[in-house]
Amino acid sequence: MGRHMTVSVDMGLDERGAAVGMDLEELLATRLLVQGNSGSGKSHLLRRLLEKSAGQVQQVIVDPEGDFVTLGPAYGHVVIEAADYSVAEVARFGTRIREHRASVVLSLEGLEAEGQMRCAAAFLMALFDAPREHWYPALVVVDEAQLFAPTTGGEVAEEVRRASLSAMTNLMCRGRKRGLAGVIATQRLAKLAKNVAAEASNFLMGRTFLDIDMARAADLLGMERRQAEAIRDLPRGHFMALGPAVSRRPISVRIGAVETSARSGSPKLTPLPQARAFDLADMLAEPVNDAPLLPMAFEARPRLVPADELADTIARPSFSGPAPLAPAPDKDEAEVETIVADALRAIVADADAAFRSPSTLFQDFQVRCRMAGLAKPPQDLPAFTRRLSCARAGIFDVDAEEWADALALAGTLPDDMMGAFLLVARAAKDARPCPSDAELATTYGTSSLGRVRRLIGYIESRDLFVTRVDLSGKRSITIPRLGWTTEPAEAA
Repeated sequence: MGRHMTVSVDMGLDERGAAVGMDLEELLATRLLVQGNSGSGKSHLLRRLLEKSAGQVQQVIVDPEGDFVTLGPAYGHVVIEAADYSVAEVARFGTRIREHRASVVLSLEGLEAEGQMRCAAAFLMALFDAPREHWYPALVVVDEAQLFAPTTGGEVAEEVRRASLSAMTNLMCRGRKRGLAGVIATQRLAKLAKNVAAEASNFLMGRTFLDIDMARAADLLGMERRQAEAIRDLPRGHFMALGPAVSRRPISVRIGAVETSARSGSPKLTPLPQARAFDLADMLAEPVNDAPLLPMAFEARPRLVPADELADTIARPSFSGPAPLAPAPDKDEAEVETIVADALRAIVADADAAFRSPSTLFQDFQVRCRMAGLAKPPQDLPAFTRRLSCARAGIFDVDAEEWADALALAGTLPDDMMGAFLLVARAAKDARPCPSDAELATTYGTSSLGRVRRLIGYIESRDLFVTRVDLSGKRSITIPRLGWTTEPAEAA
């Protein structure tokens, strides 16, 4: 048998001057937590890990401060400035990244806290929800993880906090089998949700001042409080390391040098201007005409890249990724319709799809169409949403003459109600039992039976349904304009 080869990432030197390696395959299986107060060298550590493993594994970085965008020119990462795009576009990028194995920096700089959480949640969930055929191994680095998996609600809306926490939990708890290896870094361990932190098996602990963070660090490292006191005295750039990917016992690591630097470094003192006070006062009071631009310490912001152009960039990364596909031959209408129907059947057959939003499923639909040889899906989101409603009712041939009148009536309802209407219409046309509230709820994309009852009431108010309950309590629904009636059945 051939010897199993491991890829070791050189992180720096231990206290004896020996090299300390990070086993990349073990890291992919066991995840990493990095903790250190501001000034501990936490970002430097992440940069070392990313630079030394670039080209060995796909890298995806969620970057709240825009610190890692400088990896782009040096290592070929695609930089996405989230502030320039909608949440839906950011989620679409997440789907394309998994498909094309592009290394990416998602910069959330310029967004307020709630916007950062919304974007990160949509992006991470798109990575997590990628089709099985795209579950390639990827290092997913989330800096300032306490922002996205906080222990308390803070100032953001509860639904935003829940979505962000859920995305982080999926990354750390369920991401492994999907190839996603979480590397999370935080300044405040006590502010990071416990279930997210506890999923990491590898730890790199830097300088920590607050007792509450020290206690959490000691708990995670399995060290006595007295031993963990050493964390308080660690110099900048030194970390206590423990875990199957780095060391089976706690060792001190001095992180090695890096090739790139953050876009914004630490502030440096510069000499004050040598001018007398009254001269400065006159200068400040002077009206501004054509004031010269002040030189900045960083490059000007690059031009805004349109979403389609950036998506194409992701599809053909310059540094890594698969070779570009040959253009697919043109297909006739019948072939296109077959591909669309098959993609919809696959989506509807997925039990989890019932509770995903149409926009999320549209991304799945686009990927399936592309894999079947359609370079550009033949439908936009509104058209897909209507086809999805038909598919959830079991109607895949929307051009069939027998469904023309029913589809015309369904088109008078809001898009999200079409599926429930058509499910009843299908049962009524075939004289089958009336769908239950639970079946309608699944088609409607809800778990609330109260919402289903309000839905039926609304459709009745539009004179599209007539509901009748017999003496045994069974419900039947008639669609008077079509002359179709379901068989009676229990509503529950």
